[in-house]
Amino acid sequence: MSRQTAGSSSSGKDVIDVVEDFAYPLPVTVICRLLGVPHADVPEIRGWTDEIIASVDLTPGSDEEGRRATGLEARQAMGAYLGDLADKRRDDPADDMLSALVHDSGPDGPLTKTELMATATLLLIAGHETTVNLITNGVLTLLRRPAAFRQLREHPELMPGAVEELLRYEPPVHLLPQRTPLADVEVSDVTIPRGVPLILVLASGNRDPRRFDHPDRFDPARQDNQHFGFGSGVHNCFGAPLARLEAQLALRAALPRIEGFQLTEDPPPYRRSPILRGPRHLRIERVSGP
Repeated sequence: MSRQTAGSSSSGKDVIDVVEDFAYPLPVTVICRLLGVPHADVPEIRGWTDEIIASVDLTPGSDEEGRRATGLEARQAMGAYLGDLADKRRDDPADDMLSALVHDSGPDGPLTKTELMATATLLLIAGHETTVNLITNGVLTLLRRPAAFRQLREHPELMPGAVEELLRYEPPVHLLPQRTPLADVEVSDVTIPRGVPLILVLASGNRDPRRFDHPDRFDPARQDNQHFGFGSGVHNCFGAPLARLEAQLALRAALPRIEGFQLTEDPPPYRRSPILRGPRHLRIERVSGP
């Protein structure tokens, strides 16, 4: 699927939008197939997702109340859609994750419809949104660094390590808002009191010079790369294996097809979300023959 998407996105084109033509179609197709969401409904899913993500924009002076109201409506609409789909799977199960969730009794009994709607919404959004940014950030980072591009083009076996370095260097999730310590925590001789609201800036930890040598340098061969790209501990992202695999396959398929392309603008236009980090569009143009 990754080769097919990469091939169709670059075939015969002199200008490509990496987000629209490649980075978005792959992960959204994968998660929709896993959940059992019909491909024809992907545009509607995308519209709801964009409104939900925009509702957590922390930019000062923006229309916070309006965005929150729109985001709430989008959550309700997506939840209702997935709830209806779950009802269909209850009567007519298919070979997909939503059917498995509907028919799994579990140790505490089956999920309620509200729990199904919330779980499916989380899986659908988290299952593609961050991976889109990871793939796009990867293409951007490599086009800015021709030596690293050539290294991975010639040695694709280095791609797993390169994806880990991308997760450290340019993570798709930059911060986690609304966290609260359950007890006093000591960090670098500073006591963070119990109950104080926190914002965890994961991207800052990924550039900590006390943990990483040359933290502001992208190094596909970096060793001992214990980053916060997927969180940590019990809060580690359970979708990490899928995101890693998608990014590895996507970038491996993309590099031969975008060789001879360059950025049309740098920096590209970024999304306004301070939580999710990635370009809204990443347009590249051919500068040499196919």
